[in-house]
Amino acid sequence: MRRDQMEHILRAAAAVTNQREFVVIGSQALLASLSELPPALCQSMELDLYPVDNPAASDLIDGTIGELSPFDSTFGYYGHGVAPETAILPIAWRERTIIVENDNTGGARGICLGAADLAIAKIAAGRDKDIRFVQNMIKADIVSAKELLELSKEVPESHRVIVQERLKWL
Repeated sequence: MRRDQMEHILRAAAAVTNQREFVVIGSQALLASLSELPPALCQSMELDLYPVDNPAASDLIDGTIGELSPFDSTFGYYGHGVAPETAILPIAWRERTIIVENDNTGGARGICLGAADLAIAKIAAGRDKDIRFVQNMIKADIVSAKELLELSKEVPESHRVIVQERLKWL
């Protein structure tokens, strides 16, 4: 996915949900801070997001601009409506977000996870593809293992030990 595609999805999500602000929690949140992603980090053609003021409207995103929708068929990328609980995040993640809002978003505002918070969410999820994604983030010097270990102290206690254990895999 490219930055202009992210902006298009934000614009479309705003149109179908009548919402203005969206939290972007998936891998493509990196597009907010990097204009171009290394090939290993831009494989996903979905943008994981939810409306800030009405997370239940994520169903509208899935149903109208989601995977296998006419939007997906037409453009080759899509929005994936998720819930706020989808990602395990450090406590102060909102302080490190990056905003995507410009003429191309048509009044929509993407509140995108910072790179280190995204990496922590991926480590917490623990799937092989997520661990590889974080390894590629480290190889590309987007985050460091030291930074992630420090940030893991902010992970809710219920998930902190597993996140810190998985950090050893990096």
